[in-house]
Amino acid sequence: MSNTPIVYVVDDDVGVRKALSFLLVSAGLNVRLYDSAKSFLDEVQDPGRCCIVTDVRMPGVDGLEFIRRLHSRGLNVPVVVMTGHADIPLAVEAMKAGAIDFLEKPFREDRFLEVVRFALVCDEKSVRKNQELLRTQARLQSLSQRERQVLDGLVAGKANKMIAHELNISIRTVEIHRSNVMSKMEAKSLSELIRMALFLEVATGN
Repeated sequence: MSNTPIVYVVDDDVGVRKALSFLLVSAGLNVRLYDSAKSFLDEVQDPGRCCIVTDVRMPGVDGLEFIRRLHSRGLNVPVVVMTGHADIPLAVEAMKAGAIDFLEKPFREDRFLEVVRFALVCDEKSVRKNQELLRTQARLQSLSQRERQVLDGLVAGKANKMIAHELNISIRTVEIHRSNVMSKMEAKSLSELIRMALFLEVATGN
């Protein structure tokens, strides 16, 4: 799949789809159009780098349910919902469900493009974070059981002497394991090693 980001416009109004498509293409962005949330969900398995622009009110699967179904599939992509004035409470509900922003109709073209570009930047950051998480997890899995125990001790703020005592090994052995951990995790300093471990804890909820 291409690394070029895509803006998916999901709206049952053909006029809205065409107008937004023209605007986005004129701004140099790649666009794909869908007339319903169901058609998107049926066709798109891996949306890649993207953001989704959708109406909060659509027949069948509305914008709020669309977001929930995306999340249930593990597709945590940035979603921008469009709404009429009377539907602002529903748009707020959509943001609570995970939408990144909402646009109240009628909206200015420059405001629309600003929100879309922000959503694409957020997705890029999310992709990079996921890639970093996978790399860090792979390094962590390369540690032996004893090296992992030493790492846990370091993250807990324990000195080598205390770790050695708790694991019933020599301080020199702790130092060797610590050096191996630093090398395998590709950490240049103890602080960087601890940041990696804490990043994993927060990202995985462990």
